[in-house]
Amino acid sequence: QVQLVESGGGLVQTGGSLRLSCAASGRTFSSYTMGWFRQAPGKEREFVAAIRSWSGNSLYGADSVKGRFTISRDNAKNTVYLQMTSLKPEDTAVYYCALRPGIGIGIYYTTSSSYDYWGQGTQVTVSS
Repeated sequence: QVQLVESGGGLVQTGGSLRLSCAASGRTFSSYTMGWFRQAPGKEREFVAAIRSWSGNSLYGADSVKGRFTISRDNAKNTVYLQMTSLKPEDTAVYYCALRPGIGIGIYYTTSSSYDYWGQGTQVTVSS
């Protein structure tokens, strides 16, 4: 079994920054893809970003996060990060990380059903 634990969420003012972390433990994999999703109240879960562990190749979701959010990984720590800058009130949501074993990256990984393991989520609130 795999456990994913997110951290780093909180309350921040518009224009501020946060760095989310997702630490994986338990069963380990030589390669995996880790994704970040977010869900605002009353809205569907939205793909934010994903990264492939062995290569660092990444992709991002909505245009609204491109240039502001950066996904990265530390394979030695089995941890993936989401650096969020220039935060806006519309970024307010619960942020989830998810993992799928393997070496893939691409549009398939923008869908939540593509992932096998999920964290419990961390709340990000951006005040105006």
